[in-house]
Amino acid sequence: MQRRPDRIDLGDNNISRLICGLWQVADLEKGGRLLDPERAADALQAYAEAGFDTFDMADHYGSAELIAGRLLARYPNASRRPAAFTKWCPEPGPMTAEIVRKGVQERLDRLGVDRIDLLQFHWWTFEHPAWLDALHEMARLRQEGLIGALGVTNFDAAHLALALADGVPVATNQVSFSIIDRRAAGALAQLCERSGVKLLAYGTLCGGFLADKWLGRPEPTEIADWSRSKYKRFIDTAGGWTAFQGILAAAGEIAQKHGVSISNVATRWVLEHEAVAAAIVGARIGESEHRSDNLNVFGFALDAEDRARLEQTFAGTKPIPGDCGDEYRRPPYLTASGDLSHHLDAIPSVFKAEPVPGRPGRLRVSSGSVWEPIAGYSRAVRVKDTIRVSGTTATHASDRCVAPGDPGAQATYILDKIAASITALGGRIEDVVRTRIYLRDAALWEPVSRAHGRVFGDVLPANTLIEAGNLIGDYEVEIEAEAVVTEA
Repeated sequence: MQRRPDRIDLGDNNISRLICGLWQVADLEKGGRLLDPERAADALQAYAEAGFDTFDMADHYGSAELIAGRLLARYPNASRRPAAFTKWCPEPGPMTAEIVRKGVQERLDRLGVDRIDLLQFHWWTFEHPAWLDALHEMARLRQEGLIGALGVTNFDAAHLALALADGVPVATNQVSFSIIDRRAAGALAQLCERSGVKLLAYGTLCGGFLADKWLGRPEPTEIADWSRSKYKRFIDTAGGWTAFQGILAAAGEIAQKHGVSISNVATRWVLEHEAVAAAIVGARIGESEHRSDNLNVFGFALDAEDRARLEQTFAGTKPIPGDCGDEYRRPPYLTASGDLSHHLDAIPSVFKAEPVPGRPGRLRVSSGSVWEPIAGYSRAVRVKDTIRVSGTTATHASDRCVAPGDPGAQATYILDKIAASITALGGRIEDVVRTRIYLRDAALWEPVSRAHGRVFGDVLPANTLIEAGNLIGDYEVEIEAEAVVTEA
């Protein structure tokens, strides 16, 4: 019998391939009563001593960082100390050096450490470009020694590629990945193969639904905890309870064949993907623990027959829409709290709409580019129901070229900037009716077109793509757009 979890090197950290997730702390404390930190640390220490010595948490997981800090304090020998991964999830806004340092320092203080083993960054809306400022500043703090490795969480393939192309040393991306939510096996896994970034998979057991006890059971009518509420939405989106039972039955057959549990099969399927460094399973604090069963994950492997059986059942489900992280940014909002549109609508736009003097009913926005006042133009102008967006390049702040030499990454940044311009003027990206793309080199059309398709695959505006030759500056692509606002 396997006595300890398998391990993997992740930067300077040698970690368990099953990471203990501490999101349950927020669930246990949602009534306002905090857990006793020492008793909770006792529970974590039992995991650590059994080899499950890697813990994942976040700034919003209740007192999880404080509990982990109590655990880490019990290991004065740094070589034996468990690894503590956490996340910083700020509200979008200016990301100055001071703001980023304060956010990082708070994580250090709560954990009681001089260096965070892995700090992962979440950003709510890519229309606000300050996420790049935050990541570059975190990279500088990593050089200072305050951060061991830098990660992101809930980034889609396009924006992870943009961060990498802009020189951010991203080591990991933590995303939902399971036999229900298979999005990470696509473009994101391919990017990881090319770049060396590793995935940390959460939701692998769908909040506990991927377990023997749910096989053949009726669909629940009430769900008390946040985690199951979230993953029930994934199940519904993937085809509903009947389709879910089909996957569960197939996993049950495979589990019986290998003498393991359905949870073991679900976890093994994720871990066998080359891009995945580790899967995150919930650490039970004050509830039943499954350490012995979890160890069974490392005692068998799926064979070709097993994988074919699962693929057969996948065909009877619907793919979770979009790419990883989209569940936080666009419908359907597959989160614990459900629809996040109210939260996203409350985030201030990076641009400010201003009336045009002497032109009633006309609005315009500026992006702050150094070129706009020199050449005398606006980033976008709205007249009545029509918004016209100027030719837009991957210019960050006033004059920095983002991702030099990478047309696909630049297109991703540009389309976010266009979306932000339209949003500031009261429209939506779905209102776009025409785009024009100007390329330095027509041979590089494909990554730009794929970026365009990712944004406009359902909108399908009229489009023109032109080789413009030598664009000004280090830019590979320039895009303009027109939108006609349809009031809801």
